[in-house]
Amino acid sequence: MVLKDWLAALLVIVAWGVNFVIIKVGLHGVPPMLLGALRFTLVAFPAVLFVPRPQVPWTRLLAYGATISLGQFVFLFSAIDVGMPAGLASLVLQAQAFFTLLLAAALFGERMHWHNLAGLTVAAAGLAMIGLSGGAGHVSGLGFGLTLCAALCWAGGNLVIKGIGKVNPLGLVVWGALVPPLPFLALSIWLEGTPRIAASLASPGVDSVLAVLYLAYIATCMGYGLWGRLLAQHPVRQIAPLTLLVPVVGLVSARLLLGEQLTPLQWAGGLVVMLGLLINVFGPRWLAPQTG
Repeated sequence: MVLKDWLAALLVIVAWGVNFVIIKVGLHGVPPMLLGALRFTLVAFPAVLFVPRPQVPWTRLLAYGATISLGQFVFLFSAIDVGMPAGLASLVLQAQAFFTLLLAAALFGERMHWHNLAGLTVAAAGLAMIGLSGGAGHVSGLGFGLTLCAALCWAGGNLVIKGIGKVNPLGLVVWGALVPPLPFLALSIWLEGTPRIAASLASPGVDSVLAVLYLAYIATCMGYGLWGRLLAQHPVRQIAPLTLLVPVVGLVSARLLLGEQLTPLQWAGGLVVMLGLLINVFGPRWLAPQTG
């Protein structure tokens, strides 16, 4: 990748890392399904009136919105709402990189090299360590499982983006955001009830308003716009693993801003996941013959 693409990837990593703290803050005043409805309504409107629709079949737009936007955040917001720590959510969600590699191999025929498989295996062991930490680190099985479901939805969305190819990424994000608001609202009415919705909308706190704005315009429009461009221009196996750097920002920001702390087993699991990333990205270089 050229320098500007590395800088774009770094910007996305920072924005998405802090994103988990912002979600936690937003959920203090807004229930999860309503938070999703507000987020994607702001992404879509009024931008959809000014941003041209990408030349993509409606079925692809629906698939993008259903996976990246709706599915991922139904599960992620629910996971954090039931007590999944923000920092650990940022780490566990990175299972999407490995789900993406597996789906790309199965559906697109992309070759998986030894370092991809080794990195996947090592990182899976790290995620298992985090999952097994259980109540000692305030990680419920439900929250952990919901976060893995969010990761699988994200991976599916990555493959949709790859299949779409080169389009205006901002247009894809904006028009794809037309999909989730109504399903989110329906889920909110069903799961959270109209009285809670009315109470949240009647007197929103400043922190909730700022959280929704961040989630809509920084994490979604900017983050997924840049990410979509990177995925369209580079191999999935090169781009997807970079998101494993997101938990570095997520864990640090959660520690500094929310006071979250990890147990020794969770620290060990996180380090093992990071080792999986290093193997996946740098494995060939480590074993390449040294010259000179």
